[in-house]
Amino acid sequence: MKTVLKAGLAAAAVLVAGALPASAQSRVQVGTLTCNMAPNVAFVIGSVREMSCAFRPAVHGAKRGTYQGTVRRFGLDIGVNGRGTLVWGVFAPSAKVPAGALRGTYVGATGAASIGVGLGANVLVGGSQNTFALQPLSLEGQTGLNLALGVSDLTLR
Repeated sequence: MKTVLKAGLAAAAVLVAGALPASAQSRVQVGTLTCNMAPNVAFVIGSVREMSCAFRPAVHGAKRGTYQGTVRRFGLDIGVNGRGTLVWGVFAPSAKVPAGALRGTYVGATGAASIGVGLGANVLVGGSQNTFALQPLSLEGQTGLNLALGVSDLTLR
């Protein structure tokens, strides 16, 4: 099982590194988005997971925001996960982020593996007029027995 975990994490790193949007280099980090994920069961070719998220702006005094989200993974996704946390850097074309601006759909690459405690990462682009990029600031922390490689679709409302 350790070999599977190492292979899964290596594949996740390659998948995520290759998916970083070049356009994010011309964007400004406007804050962080921290999402607490509910437990889930994956079904070989995909999974659905609910989460609650908090946006913390980089600019002092700017308004914080909360979102509810659903992440769908398509591709190899086998196993059971407990609760987990994702932290993304939020990048936008300018430093101004109106309230509720992160609502929308994001799509990108995902990779995760866990045997007991595990790691994962997701790189997503989308939101209001596809102007936001979510890039992992830290790896996803989760517990369970799982291997996931593929594409993620995140909807924030």
